[in-house]
Amino acid sequence: MKIIALNSSPRKDWNTALVLKKALEGAASAGADTEYVHLNDISYRGCQSCFACKTKGGKSYGKCGFNDDLTPVLNRIEEADAFIMGSPIYFGEVPGMMRNLMERLVFPRYEYTKSPLLSPRMIRNAHVYTMNINHETMEGWLKPKFDSIQGMYERVMGRAETLAVTKTLQWDDYSKYVTDGTDEAEKKESRREKFPVDLEAAYQLGIRLVS
Repeated sequence: MKIIALNSSPRKDWNTALVLKKALEGAASAGADTEYVHLNDISYRGCQSCFACKTKGGKSYGKCGFNDDLTPVLNRIEEADAFIMGSPIYFGEVPGMMRNLMERLVFPRYEYTKSPLLSPRMIRNAHVYTMNINHETMEGWLKPKFDSIQGMYERVMGRAETLAVTKTLQWDDYSKYVTDGTDEAEKKESRREKFPVDLEAAYQLGIRLVS
């Protein structure tokens, strides 16, 4: 079994990366082969609206026809048994790199027909979000958006689940930055007390994707 995790954070070794790697650790413990992709290391665009994925008799029918550095990654996702999307939250949204990936992975599976899905093989998936806000704010503001994304992936790709990691630590040393409105002690307490629980949840998520 193969599971691939994709990190859309530009930070290579911080919250999103740590959570994704812990999920892969859980998957590996259950016998899966794993792969980790740092999206910021590759150069790619979002959907180009070329409709090669919809062209009758076209060689790219049902898959993204635009070729760039993302193309082999998309192919590996389609070949995997499960995948995990990892995103920090910026201004209430996933980063552009994740949005671009979503467009090119999901849209080719939609058809403009009475049966609007072209899903040759369903692939289990999970979505990990990391953010600075607390759990209560996330529930009231972002959970409906996360539920919508999960629903889209469940409809088009396969069974999905979501893990939201809140109240994350932004830096090790807050004194280097203008952060008068941030309680550094509270953030570091969350890192000590809450983040290990989040990592364990990610580990268990990885195990579930294999089962």
